[in-house]
Parts: sequence; C-alpha cells; structure tokens
Amino acid sequence: MTKPSQYKALFAPLKIGPVTAPNRFFASPHSTGHGWTEPKGAIALRAMKAEGGWGTVAVGLTEISPSSDYANHPMERIWDEKDIPRHHLQVNEIKKHGSLSAIELGHGGMQSRNLTTGLPIIGPSNLSILRPEIPSQSKAMDLTDIKSFRNEHKAAVKRSLKAGYDIIYVYAAHGLSILSHFLSVNTNKRLDQYGGTFENRIRLLKEVLEDTLEMANGTAAVALRFSIAEPDKPFGMSQDGEGRDVIEALAEHPDLWDINLSGWPKDSQTSRFADEGFQLEYTNFVKSITSKPVVGVGRFTSPDLMVSLIKNQQLDLIGGARPSIADPFLPSKIKNNQIENIRECIGCNVCVSMDAYGVPVKCTQNPTISEEWRKGWHPETPPISRKKETHLIIGSGPAGLECALTLANAGHEVTVAEAKDEPGGRIAQESKLPGLNTWRRVIDYRIFQLSQKKNAQIFLSSHMSINDITDFNSDTVTIATGATWRNDFIGSTNFDPIETNNYNILTPEDIILEKFKNSHKTKFIIYDDDHNYMASVIAEKLLNNNHDVTYVTPLPTVSTWTQYTLEQGAIIERLKSLGIKFALNYKINQNFEFVNTIDNKKLKLTSKNVVVVGGRIPNDRLFSDGQLFNTVQNVFLTGDCLVPGTMQAAVLLGHQTARKILDRNADALHSKREQTIH
Repeated sequence: MTKPSQYKALFAPLKIGPVTAPNRFFASPHSTGHGWTEPKGAIALRAMKAEGGWGTVAVGLTEISPSSDYANHPMERIWDEKDIPRHHLQVNEIKKHGSLSAIELGHGGMQSRNLTTGLPIIGPSNLSILRPEIPSQSKAMDLTDIKSFRNEHKAAVKRSLKAGYDIIYVYAAHGLSILSHFLSVNTNKRLDQYGGTFENRIRLLKEVLEDTLEMANGTAAVALRFSIAEPDKPFGMSQDGEGRDVIEALAEHPDLWDINLSGWPKDSQTSRFADEGFQLEYTNFVKSITSKPVVGVGRFTSPDLMVSLIKNQQLDLIGGARPSIADPFLPSKIKNNQIENIRECIGCNVCVSMDAYGVPVKCTQNPTISEEWRKGWHPETPPISRKKETHLIIGSGPAGLECALTLANAGHEVTVAEAKDEPGGRIAQESKLPGLNTWRRVIDYRIFQLSQKKNAQIFLSSHMSINDITDFNSDTVTIATGATWRNDFIGSTNFDPIETNNYNILTPEDIILEKFKNSHKTKFIIYDDDHNYMASVIAEKLLNNNHDVTYVTPLPTVSTWTQYTLEQGAIIERLKSLGIKFALNYKINQNFEFVNTIDNKKLKLTSKNVVVVGGRIPNDRLFSDGQLFNTVQNVFLTGDCLVPGTMQAAVLLGHQTARKILDRNADALHSKREQTIH
C-alpha cells in the first residue's frame, strides 16, 4: 500500500552527519527498565520499534563508567569491553529492519548514587547530591578528575563505535547529566575556568562534544541532547536566556540537536496538564539558529501535526518515547494509511512510573510492551489459536474490550454484553473528569477495532443474569464487570469499616455521575486513602463548580503515588490555584474523627459532605456465588472485578485472560528469564 501523499514528508530520508535516516520518525532515548542485566528484553523491545518503522531507534541513558552508578535504576552500561557484545547484538537487531541505531552516553554526576560501586559521587561543586533519599554529597571535581571524566567518555565513545552504533549521543539534559550540572548556576559554584561565567560553565560540554566528534571521525554521527529550558527553576536555563546561548555557542558543532525540557516532570508532562506538542513554545527557535537537523518531543501522536512541523521547519525529526511505547508500529500505520489503527499514547505516564520501581516498562495502551522476548508477544500479530470458539464477555470496560479484541483478532466469535447504555466502564466515567479526556483513547481504539470485525459484536443495555448467560451457550464466559468505590472508609491505611449517620458520605462515582446536585456553593471534605490521582481530580471538578473543598489524607503528601507519574507537583499547584485547603497527616478513626498522626490534634469538620476515596469492591457477584460453575464449563474473571487496580493493570489482565482462553493448556505464569551468570 502506498503512503498517502499528505504524509510523504514524514518518509523523506534525512542526512545526519555521515549517516542517513530512512525517515523522520525518531524513537527517542528512554529507559526500558531492563538495564544491563536483562539485555534480551531491552533488545527485543527496541527491535520491535525498528520493525514498526521508526527510522532511528535510540538506546536510553547508558552509564559510561563505575563512577556513574545509578544503583536501583536499571540503566544500560558500557563500562568496559565486556559490555560490547551485548550492545553489538542490540545494534544488529535494530539495523536488520533498516533503522539507524543510536546510543545515549551519560554520566549522572550529582544524580548518581554509587551505592554498588562505593566510589565518591562527583560533580562541579561540593554540594548535597540531587537525590534527597540518598544522604550524601558530591566531591568537587579537580582538574585531574575532569581529565579522567573526559577520558572515560572518550573510552565509552570508542566502545560504542566498536559495537556499531550509527549515532553517538553527548547527554546534557533533564538535570541527570554531569554536563548539565556544570552548565547550571544552581549546581556549579566553582571559581576556576569551569565555573562562574557562561563561557566557563559551558567549557566542559564543549570539550566533551569536541572529544566525541574527534573520536567518531566521520564514521558515526554525533548528537547533543540538551534541555533548552528549566521551567520549574527560578535561575534555570530558559529559551530566551542561557538555553538559547548554548544553542548559539554550539550551533554547528553536533551533527544532530535533540532538544527538550528539564527536569523530567516538565519534559514528560501528563495529558492532564499539557497538550500534544507542549514543548514547541520553548523549542521553536532552534531551527532558526542551526543548519543541523533538529529532533524534538512533545507526545506527538497526530500525523497532521507531525507533517506540519516538518514542512514549517520547526523540526526535522519527530521524536517519540511514550508514543513509540504505546504503538511501536505508528510509522508503519501512517505509511500504510491506517491512521485509525494507531494506538495513541494517552499521556498517563504509567510507563514513567515503572522507572521508580526499577522494572520493565508497562503501558496502558500496549499490553505487549516488555513482553516481546519474555513471552513472545507481538503488538500486531494475533495469538495463534488451533480451535475457533464462541466467547461471551460481560462488561465493556478496559479489560473486557481488550480481552474481546485479542480474541477477535485471533479469529474467534466474540460478543460483548454491557449493562449500561454506553461502553467503556470506568474509563467512560473517568474521562469526563478535568484533564482526563485523552484517556478515552483506550476504549475508543478498541471499540473502533471491534466495530470493523464481522466476528465481534457489542450489545448495550444488556444486563445478563445467570439464566441469560446459560442460554447464550458460548464456549467461554468472561466476567469483566469492574469494581465499585467503597463508602465505608476502607482504604490503604484502614482495613475496618467506619459508619456514621451524621454525615453525607459520597464516593467518586457520586461526583462523576453528579448524583449530588447542588447549584449553590457547598463545602466538601475529600478524604484520600487511595493516594493516586482520583481524589485530586474529584477535588478539581468540585472546585471548578465553585464549591469549597478541603483535601484530607492520612499521609504526609498529596496524591502520593503520582510522584511516580511525575504529576504530583502539578496537581498541588493546580489545586492551590483553585483555592483548596490541605489537611495532611489526618487519619479517620472509628469515632469519625480526623486525628493528626503526629500531634494527635483533631481536625475541625466544617462540612457534612465527605467524599471518601479509598478502596474498591470487585463487582464479581455473577462469579462469587458459584452458580455459574454449575452451568458453564469455562468461566474467567478479568480486570477490576478480579482485582481492582490501575487502568494499565486492567488492560493487561484483559489481554492475559484472552491468551489464557486461547491456550488453556499453557502456563499463564511462565515466561523466559534472563540469567546473568558468566
């Protein structure tokens, strides 16, 4: 199939120094969570992107030496010659699909931990390191240390060239690089030739860039990844200040500019707080300064926007980390005029959250990510099924729809019965909340795909009794009826129900469905014992409707888990701007008193309306009483009605359930494991 003419610009080759990218799709560097101990998983993930048409596939931050030990974060390594075979295999797997391979070499400087190596953490100045959870300081590098660092970087470049990489990165971005720390007035307090003036602070970056160009010597391209602005720092880089100065000073030095924002919460903002292309206002000017190719990011998923950026000379390459995770085959689908088949990134940052745990990346839209090698899953190839069957799926939330689509893709007859008058389950509800509208992509994609299949049907307003299920006479029945928010205050810090007749107890569903109707300004207390996004977004909805809201939580922080999705700071700022009141460290007791966990003071309640955001109860009634087992042989539970969790967990459970149905003799828990014994 020929590519549609309006998108031809995205498939034009581009010369980057001595190499040529086959198209304008650039899978940006990001950690896969496999690190150097699980290379086969990382290699298979990146090879899948190359197979899907990303013209350049970059490896995430790769430690150049033992003095840059990120400890619990599973980073790539190229410390010595023993690391080369692993990288050589990765290069070959990427290149066999016609893509360029790139490696992002970096030293963490004041972001390093060195917990396993025991080496001193180094940086421009003797300051506390930039990881508050690590009680350590950085050693101020003397000139000998600087020379050693440059030599370590050159050695890593040499090893990268030996492995066969087409593009070698110099990394000065996200506040995660020693080069960023030398550039920044916040971390560089030196008074010698590497500190003080801008010319001195940029010196090390320029030297390392020149070293890398000299080592590459025209055999590989050299890219500079640079954070052009630090919007969250009062004295940080800015696009109209020193960020621009860096571009002007080094304009023609690298073969490729990779530009972005710092820190990471600004660079990888969620869709709740930033629209597609949100970085463009900071990066638009770069092409006017340099003649070299420029790649940028901004959670790009719209082919029309991508084309306009190329044609208007705002970018030369479309960078994508999260979009390439959500759909490794995004470029191929654009090329083949299958735009409607793209699994668009929803910007939920579940992928980002995995970094905090040091585990392989997960994705709400793409349940096959990180399972390419372990389980042999492919995002576009249906599971093999020897026998075609009929399947009834009760519930059309994220788990039910994913299960249905996976079964239908395998050629089975699928019927989805939804009790409500609209499909989508929890996502149909939650996507109506402030900032969460892109989450609808999860259900819209799956509903559309099912609608195009003759072997799949969705019936709405179809409440199924046990007799209805029995009469349907399908080969299997999968219950995907979701979960309901509790109103008894059982949550993450309380396992016993609390009752009261003196207050109006509401749940998130009551607020979302507007069961509580009051056009007048009303006072609400939101008690957050869930600690994810829900309490904050319910608060935002009420505040937007001019109600008075007090956010109460037994923990010392707001929406604690959202620190892992990089949006906790943005949540706090949004709620503050709307006039919320915070009461942290207040836990409810059996007397319905909110007691401070530090000083035992009681919170004076100013409202009779309490929204409790705690645990959820699985809607498993069809299954739990055991009657179905007497009439239907193959019954499965999946998603939140099996165990309430995140959207991503529900989609993954739906996918796993479908694969279990397709091969009921397979060991669902089995997957290949890498062993690091040498």
